Amino acid sequence: MRLLHLIPSVDPRGGGPIEGVRRIHDALAGMGHEGDLVSLDSPDAGFVADYPGKVIATGPSISSYGYNERLLPWLKAHAGDYDAVIVNGLWQYVGFAAWRALHGSSTPYFVYSHGMLDPWFKHRYPLKHLKKWLYWPWGEYRVLRDASAVLFTCEEERLLARQSFWLYRCREVVGSYGTTVPPQDAKALSEAFLSSFPELRQKRLLLFLGRIHEKKGCDLLIEAFARVVAAAPDVQLVMAGPGDEDLTRQLQSRAASLGIASRISWTGMLSGDLKWGAFHACEVFCLPSHQENFGIAVAEALACSRPVLISDKVNIWREIAADQAGFVESDTLEGTIALLRRWLDSTPAELAAMRLAALRCFDNRFQMKQVAEKLVRTIREHSPQPA
Repeated sequence: MRLLHLIPSVDPRGGGPIEGVRRIHDALAGMGHEGDLVSLDSPDAGFVADYPGKVIATGPSISSYGYNERLLPWLKAHAGDYDAVIVNGLWQYVGFAAWRALHGSSTPYFVYSHGMLDPWFKHRYPLKHLKKWLYWPWGEYRVLRDASAVLFTCEEERLLARQSFWLYRCREVVGSYGTTVPPQDAKALSEAFLSSFPELRQKRLLLFLGRIHEKKGCDLLIEAFARVVAAAPDVQLVMAGPGDEDLTRQLQSRAASLGIASRISWTGMLSGDLKWGAFHACEVFCLPSHQENFGIAVAEALACSRPVLISDKVNIWREIAADQAGFVESDTLEGTIALLRRWLDSTPAELAAMRLAALRCFDNRFQMKQVAEKLVRTIREHSPQPA
């Protein structure tokens, strides 16, 4: 098949969605399925040039919604060259343009919501939700209603999606999500990371890797770490990732006021070998998020045989708990403290068993090859049959 992937941006600072698109695109290519990637980015953006593959950038775009004049004509002219179109994300012009160009046409389109229908956003940002309601009936509702299928990465995401808007109808399909098998030279990758951050040598590393964003529970992690750090003098918290500069400064200021600034290393965004080196060098990965549709970084940690400490708002928490691949608690300060204490109280034998369980969990559930195979089956099952 020839597939077209639509995404608002290929900027890696966007986190999980673009990382997931990149990995599933590679997995599909490995299966012999060709594909192109269209974004709302400006063609001269540096991250477009740096993207490891072809990007058809239709920007520059206007406002955070990403409207531009080139996307709709491009879709009308070229969508027929593809067997299916895959829309990644909601609340951006890519979805509405796909609906305008494709509903009623012979080219089916499919939508990954990427957790953007989670009711957490409704409760956390009520005014934004009201604005979305004004747009919903003539915009995203129709995008979802007329899609050949709306793809959810797990059952938890599908159930939560029903709670945001009472006007809701779509063909729901629960698939899966994940990442590719990471580079396997763990010793060399770990050494490369530690050479870049030599102060982390001989430390037990607690890794957070992702966007520095309020929904990720970064404040909970720092507060909880402060409660347990005195009993664990060899533990260092690594905060790795891009994010809001104001929030980062606030978190660093809070760490200083708690007297733990020296126990936290802020690496900025990590990519390539340094990212994988961080996973291999850490003892556990932690994500006490308030809302997480899937958590690509969780799957990446599992792929590196690292136990994960997550909240029950990470939508794959049931799978993690069932496979004993880490610990799960609530997205509260008490829950995050419990996560850290359960880890620190674990024996070396228990941690070794969890490392094996983490890798089994990845192999059985979250390998991107399996995700791509499921996507292909879904597209074939839900596409119009030729006359």
